[in-house]
Amino acid sequence: MQFKKTLFCIGFVYPEPKSSAAGMRILQLLELFLENNYKVVFGTTAKNIRYSFPLESIGVEVKSISLNDSSFDAFILELNPSIVLFDRFMTEEQFGWRVSKNCPKALRILDTEDLHFLRKSRQENIKDKFLFSKEFLDTDLAKREIASIYRSDITLIISEFEYNILVSEVGIDPGILFYIPYFFSFKEFKIKNPLPDFHDRKNFVFVGNFMHPPNLKAILYLKNKIWPRIIQKNPEVELHIYGSYATKEHLSLSDSKNKFKVKGRIDDLYSTLSTYRLMLVPLEFGAGLKGKVIDSMRCGTPCALSSIAAEGIFGNFLVNGFIEDKLEEFTFKAAKLYSNKHYWEVSQNNGFEVIKKRFSKSIFVKPFMQKVAFLMTYTEKHRLKNVVGLILEHHSMKSTKYLSKWIEEKNRISK
Repeated sequence: MQFKKTLFCIGFVYPEPKSSAAGMRILQLLELFLENNYKVVFGTTAKNIRYSFPLESIGVEVKSISLNDSSFDAFILELNPSIVLFDRFMTEEQFGWRVSKNCPKALRILDTEDLHFLRKSRQENIKDKFLFSKEFLDTDLAKREIASIYRSDITLIISEFEYNILVSEVGIDPGILFYIPYFFSFKEFKIKNPLPDFHDRKNFVFVGNFMHPPNLKAILYLKNKIWPRIIQKNPEVELHIYGSYATKEHLSLSDSKNKFKVKGRIDDLYSTLSTYRLMLVPLEFGAGLKGKVIDSMRCGTPCALSSIAAEGIFGNFLVNGFIEDKLEEFTFKAAKLYSNKHYWEVSQNNGFEVIKKRFSKSIFVKPFMQKVAFLMTYTEKHRLKNVVGLILEHHSMKSTKYLSKWIEEKNRISK
C-alpha cells in the first residue's frame, strides 16, 4: 500500500479501550488516520500489558521509546513523520522539543483527553463545588498544560465546556484549538433491535476505572450516602460496581447484606450494561467527557447524573435521565426513574438522540481531516500567528531540553 503521510503517536500508555475512555479516545484517532491512508506508528515509554489493545492487529506499527535518551532523536529523524500526535500534555513536555529539533516541519497535534488542571483543581476544591474559578489557573499544573497547548500547532478538545474555558477564561486563540469529542458511526452505535426493554432489565450499575480518583470517590459516595437511601425504599434491588484495576481493598467494599456488590473488570461492556435499568453517576469532580455516560446511552441505559457527570455531553438536547447534585433529590429522582416505565423509555430515547446528533462520526471526521490538511500546507504561516507559542517554545523548551539532557547524562554516568 502507498501511504499518503506518516502519523507518529507518542502515547502516555498503551491504549486500553476496555479499561478507560481515554483508551477508547486515542484508539479512535489512530483508526481515523488509518482510514485516511496514513501510515500510523505508535510509540510509548510504557509497558505493553495484558489488557493493552493489540495495535498491530489494525495495522499500527508499535515502537518502544526511551525517555531522556538521544536514541529517540535518531529514531524520529529516520521516521520523519508528517504529523506527531501527543497523547496528553505530559508527552508533549517530554518529547516536544526533540520533535521540534529533529522534525521541525512535522505538524504537532496535542490530544488533551481532558483538562488535567481542571480535574485536579476541582478535586482540591471539592467543597466549593466550583465548575471553574480563575484561581484554577494559578497552579503549576495549569501553567504546564496551557503552555503545552500554546506550543502545539493544534490541540484537540473533547468537551465543549473545556473549549469555552480555554477561549473565554484563558484567552487562547480558537485557531489553535479543535473540538472533537468521542465519535461513533451508525454501525458502532450497536443499538440492537430490540434491546432489552424496561421489564427485561433490573438493578442499578456504576462503571469506572478504580485507578481514576473521581470514580473511587463516587463509589464511596454511593456506598455511604446514596445507596442506603435507595435500598431503604427499594429493598429488592442491587447496585453492581464494575471497573478495571480493582484491588482487594476495592473488592472489600462489597456489602452483600445491603446488596452493594463490587464486581471488578467488565469484559463485554455493551452486553453487560444493556441488562441494567439505571446507571448511577454522582461524580463530585472530574473533567472531560464521561465515557460511562456515553456507553450507557449507546446501551439504552438511562442515567442519574451529577452536573460534573453530565458536563459537555447534552448541549441543547434532553438528558437521558436527570441531572441533580443534591443528595435527597438525587435519590428520590433515581428511585422514580427506576420504577416509572414511561419516564424511563423517554429517557432512553433521549440518549439515542444525543448519540446520533452530537457524537456521530460523520459530523467531525471531514472537518477535522480538512483542518489537518490545511495546517500541513500552511504550517509556518499558522505558527507565526501563534506568537505566545513561539515564545514559549523558545524559552520553556530550553529548560525542558536541558533538564532532559542532564538526566540523560546522569543516567549514562551511573551505568
